[in-house]
Amino acid sequence: MLSNHFQNGIETARLVWSRLPNSDDGALDEVGLSKKSDGSGAESLDYEVIENNAYREEQAQRGKFMVGYYVVVKWFFALLIGVGTGLAAVFINLSVENFAGWKFQVTFSIIQKSYVAGFLIYILFNLLLVFSSVYIVTQFAPAAAGSGIPEIKGYLNGVDTHGILLFRTLIGKIFGSIGSVGGGLALGKEGPLVHTGACIASLLGQGGSTKYHLSSRWLQVFKSDRDRRDLVTCGCAAGVAAAFRAPVGGVLFALEEVTSWWRSQLMWRVFFTSAIVAVVVRTAMGWCKSGKCGHFGSGGFIIWDISGGQEDYSFEELLPMAIIGVIGGLLGALFNQLTLYITYWRRNYLHKKGSRVKMIEVCIVSLITSVISFGLPLLRKCSPCPEAELNSGIECPRPPGMYGNYVNPHICVALPKANPSMKKEDPQPGTLVDSSFMITWSVIWIEDQENILFLGRMKELNFYCSKDNEYNDLATIFFNTQDDAIRNLFSAKTIHEFSAQSLLTFLVMFYSLAVLTFGTAVPAGQFVPGIMIGSTYGRLVGMFVVSFYKKLNIEEGTYALLGAASFLGGSMRMTVSLCVIMVEITNNLKLLPLIMLVLLISKAVGDAFNEGLYEEQARLRGIPLLESRPKYQMRTMTAREACGNKKVVYLPRVVKVADVVSILQSNEHNGFPVIDHTRNGESLVIGLVLRSHLLVLLQSKVDFQHSPLPSEPRGGGNPIGHNFSEFAKPVSSKGISIDDIHLSSDDLEMYIDLAPFLNPSPYVVPEDMSLSKVYNLFRQLGLRHILVVPRASRVIGLITRKDLLIEDNENSDAVELQSTSIGRQDRKVSMRDSHDEHPLLNGLLVKEHSSS
Repeated sequence: MLSNHFQNGIETARLVWSRLPNSDDGALDEVGLSKKSDGSGAESLDYEVIENNAYREEQAQRGKFMVGYYVVVKWFFALLIGVGTGLAAVFINLSVENFAGWKFQVTFSIIQKSYVAGFLIYILFNLLLVFSSVYIVTQFAPAAAGSGIPEIKGYLNGVDTHGILLFRTLIGKIFGSIGSVGGGLALGKEGPLVHTGACIASLLGQGGSTKYHLSSRWLQVFKSDRDRRDLVTCGCAAGVAAAFRAPVGGVLFALEEVTSWWRSQLMWRVFFTSAIVAVVVRTAMGWCKSGKCGHFGSGGFIIWDISGGQEDYSFEELLPMAIIGVIGGLLGALFNQLTLYITYWRRNYLHKKGSRVKMIEVCIVSLITSVISFGLPLLRKCSPCPEAELNSGIECPRPPGMYGNYVNPHICVALPKANPSMKKEDPQPGTLVDSSFMITWSVIWIEDQENILFLGRMKELNFYCSKDNEYNDLATIFFNTQDDAIRNLFSAKTIHEFSAQSLLTFLVMFYSLAVLTFGTAVPAGQFVPGIMIGSTYGRLVGMFVVSFYKKLNIEEGTYALLGAASFLGGSMRMTVSLCVIMVEITNNLKLLPLIMLVLLISKAVGDAFNEGLYEEQARLRGIPLLESRPKYQMRTMTAREACGNKKVVYLPRVVKVADVVSILQSNEHNGFPVIDHTRNGESLVIGLVLRSHLLVLLQSKVDFQHSPLPSEPRGGGNPIGHNFSEFAKPVSSKGISIDDIHLSSDDLEMYIDLAPFLNPSPYVVPEDMSLSKVYNLFRQLGLRHILVVPRASRVIGLITRKDLLIEDNENSDAVELQSTSIGRQDRKVSMRDSHDEHPLLNGLLVKEHSSS
């Protein structure tokens, strides 16, 4: 009977597995991002203002009330982003800590009887959590894989990777992070929280999700990529602030690492969003102090508070600290290179075999991680705990992560009074033993009517140790949650708490696991694994410094902190934001100069070998990031040389519908120059029309006309049949395709006048301009197209700084600019008529080169 049931179970499992969807058709790429039908995984964004007639009409209808309304809405959205990201972070932390707490609690209770049974339960628990994560990602939200920071950095740089800001991506990121982090993999939740904040901001910017019927027209205010970019920037800062409880670090992270464009107004809103996140997280933690959060525990706002550590440092310590910076740069650069090779192999070989292979891969990685984290501590000998003395500050390592992410250094234990006349001085230090943990108490804290509350210090679980006053140093960092392991590594007044052999073993194994886990199909961050790797070799260096200098004021935990900063600097190449984050999460401002020192050294060493982690991964994913500085060879190249010999595809002002359809079907360009002819036959560039706008015109058909002549004079201001919101691109989606539009034979014979719908003032550069100047213009303005034109034949004016200092004129409705005319007397040009008086660079002939 038992064999029959077992056989039936196997057959059922096979049936369920065979029905799992497989992605062998190539719809999903190697990193879990959906590809478009044209094979491209990314599309450029256009942060330029399209000043067509629809935009002008919308601006003309805006009064002072509407301008103020939009400003208020932006601040209100910043508030909602902060609240939403803070709540998402609290939910993820609560779930991760409780799952980890239940896992360790069950495992501890079982290993008291059998280590083999506890080992199997531990593996099974991790496999279930990790499998739930990879299943959600591969079958529901492919874009939720990885940290998401390279994709968000690309979005803010002007590249939209399809699917990264959808509602299902948000859900997959939240629940996938819970499974992957709670399952004990060598990854963190900080990177996914940045992606989570960006998704929340983007969904608010588009008014919700129409696919899942979670939208509201009251929130559908911002339609341009510029406004959505600002909201996503707020979301990125909120994610870092929620992950580390570092609001200032979140602002600097958004400024230094992810954004390519910044202004003072955005700084205010980002700072406000980060402050809201801090308030939400702090309020939730205060609520958890009542014990309603399970294993989440209670504690302070600082994650790894080491303010009571090393007070000062000597000049002799600067050399080993500089060595830590060099080690961080070398190991960080090596980490980037190894992950690049492994991710490339996964991209081109492993992940092309479908979703089942991705699931099997993650489960195998989980199995390896569980075996190492449980098995290696069993091979280590136990160490005796230091004698607990009153007010000594010396305590045993924290027990494995069943006491929560924010637990205080001490725990209050209530014992019933044995004698009503018992006094506070009566109890002697002793031990309270539980089935799963042990607490050593030494001091009476407070007394009520029924109980005496003792202030205790928690000791390591008796993990494979024969005596109660012993602990396993490798178990405190391996068989533990990452946050609690980092607390042990950062701990002060714990000299010789870890042996060099244990730290070296952990460094090699965890480094290998972090490299192996990176790039799997689960949400994964690299902040916390990087901190663990760096703090391990930092503490190793600290042990040698303590034994060499033999000074009592040197703390090994201080060197662990510097090691964590050095590895993150050597891998991610951040400086200012990372420095502030490290200070905020440790509450030790005295170490700021030392953190700055190791960051500068580690970044310099890492830059000598390769680029940062996010830049390398973005390039591997095919995200064309424009870095802050152009390549050196661009100084000797011109804009004409960059255009090459490609033929420019342009449209006449009045174009036949059949010609528009043919052009859209024959190429994939997203912008087309529009030309017109003067009375004497000269060709004029009158603007640039976008592919998405042409598709809107073809789909609506309301602007079709029978006449091949212009419907109005150039620059006319007659109303059009479209509002500005109709031309807005859907957030992170394909939008309209030419294959989705159906036209009759009569429609194809009609014409469209493109003048009301084109951008009459795109950015243009002369053909002999240096390519480095074109690069800076393109990146700093967030452009998608730049027209390259011949050298101008004449100059109609020259604008200086004083011409841009506009003052309101009470006697006239028009705002005037003082422009300097060349070869003529000074004259005043009205801004109101400037668009109508001259087309784009009137008089320039465009025959060969432009930008499509």
